[in-house]
Amino acid sequence: MGPLTYKKIFRLWAPLSATWLMMSVEGPLIAAVIARLAEPKLNLAAYGVAFAFALIVEAPVIMMLSASTALVQNKQTFEKLRRFTWILNGLITAVMMVLLFPPVFNFFLSDLMHLDSEIIRRTHPALVILIVWPGAIGYRRFYQGILIRYGFTRRVAYGTGIRLISMAAVAVFLYCFKIVPGASLGALALSSGVMMEALASRLMVRDALKIIGSQTSSALQNLTYRGILRFYYPLALTSILSLVVQPALTFFMGQGRYALESLAVWPVVNSFVFIFRSFGLSFQEVAISLLGENRANYYKLKRFAQMIAAGVSAIIALTAFSPLINVWMAGVSGLNESLAIFTFLPVQILILMPAFSVWISFQRAELVVQRSTGPITAATSIEVLLVVFVMYMLIFHSSFSAVSAAASALLIGRSGALSYLWRKIFKERTKRAENN
Repeated sequence: MGPLTYKKIFRLWAPLSATWLMMSVEGPLIAAVIARLAEPKLNLAAYGVAFAFALIVEAPVIMMLSASTALVQNKQTFEKLRRFTWILNGLITAVMMVLLFPPVFNFFLSDLMHLDSEIIRRTHPALVILIVWPGAIGYRRFYQGILIRYGFTRRVAYGTGIRLISMAAVAVFLYCFKIVPGASLGALALSSGVMMEALASRLMVRDALKIIGSQTSSALQNLTYRGILRFYYPLALTSILSLVVQPALTFFMGQGRYALESLAVWPVVNSFVFIFRSFGLSFQEVAISLLGENRANYYKLKRFAQMIAAGVSAIIALTAFSPLINVWMAGVSGLNESLAIFTFLPVQILILMPAFSVWISFQRAELVVQRSTGPITAATSIEVLLVVFVMYMLIFHSSFSAVSAAASALLIGRSGALSYLWRKIFKERTKRAENN
């Protein structure tokens, strides 16, 4: 293959970055459509709540992308991980169905979160529509990981393009004919898009499967279900802990100052920042594929990560502290002036999150390549605890608006996770150097 160059890294990273960038457009697009329908405040809030719960159910399969990138090396490992994925998809779909059972649903949203009855009424049908979301995500991430491992990253981007076009078409159709409320429109558009992407991923993986079928040897030749579970369990737990943050933020925002306004604008703020975070999120699988067992390409990948982090930080800062932020929130996202004003400070607080996403993706990739996934879970646990603690303090002991408190808590939590992983990786490197 020759020495790794920045050009080679870019060729692998660019399609994946485009994939995440296209996915990051989903949130603002759907929020913009909902904001232009009747009762935008209530429907934006209900959509945000439904999406937060769908994400937490989806959590166990999110890291399947990294798992298939790292573990699928021949026919035996492919078949083992595929069966594992199907079992996991079945379990999370069952959890989604239990959550929709009225007594369970009402316990979480009414008894525990104390949400407005109008928000609850709009959230349930949206969550029913999202029942296919978790399983479809697990299915397509399994096959996308294989595409990444065998160099077909452009096909991952093509699949996401199909997802975005399908989602936009459904959203526009429902908007034009005013068939369903805004929250349900968002759920229908998302579910339609991800189902089309899952189908496209399965069709486009055929060439990679031919390569897998021709390979007889592998470093993981005797991979067992116990081995998969040992490797994947910390990654799944990491995703679960990460996605607990969104419902937790929703819960606290419901108790804070300007609760309804905060719940309404949070999906818009989150979606806007996610556009910039997408450049870092796409780097994790690139680093897993290219780092190498002996970390031969570490410094080349590190410099590339530094360039990404610096670039996205500069762009989001320029936007957050200029009139461009109002152009986006009012003009593009369609928020009225009374809601748009609640988005400015949270976005300014979160300007470092895109750079943090680059670095935590790089740190996690190094640990995944070493088959040391436990520290990833520990770091995420620290992040979640910090988020909850900071959120509690700011909601009940400060004058922050609920949405600004959420932004502050996210930034501080991610800082804690990065610090822990940096210390852990540094100690591991020191130990290996001493042993050598």
